[in-house]
Amino acid sequence: MYDELTKVDIQKIEEEIRYRRCELAPKLGAELQRAREFGDLSENAEYKEAKRDKRRNDARIRYLEAMIRTAKVIEVNTDEDRVGLFDIVTVFNEKMNAEKKIQIVTTLRQNALLGFVSKESPLGRAIMGRRVGDRAEVKVSETVSYFVKVIAIEKGEDNKDLPISEY
Repeated sequence: MYDELTKVDIQKIEEEIRYRRCELAPKLGAELQRAREFGDLSENAEYKEAKRDKRRNDARIRYLEAMIRTAKVIEVNTDEDRVGLFDIVTVFNEKMNAEKKIQIVTTLRQNALLGFVSKESPLGRAIMGRRVGDRAEVKVSETVSYFVKVIAIEKGEDNKDLPISEY
């Protein structure tokens, strides 16, 4: 399995890896060494926390490197009248009887609470390629689904300021 990422996603991942290796790793290593000097490691909470932070950083670096290694780089093609990647879409949720404005993004930059919906999420998959006025079924699971209607489409661009998700 691979992640579909844009060139900007890859750049953001590389920037985070550089930061974690060149800035964060030395700080975490120094903190681990300082905590180790407190003595008995079996009851040293600072040492355990510093070790945990170092492991998290190392794991995040491995995760990001694997993402780059297995990524499929995609181009952002925009069809003027269809929902595409980075478009800002107003949808009407028929079940909730409410409108919501969302932006379709890559999985790496999703944050549904802020309105950034992955193109691979149930809602993203349901509305990708749709036109204004189209009705789409959002299948959350085998037994749960709801319908949305595309109300408006604003063509968007890849926002370089949008951060990548933690995990």
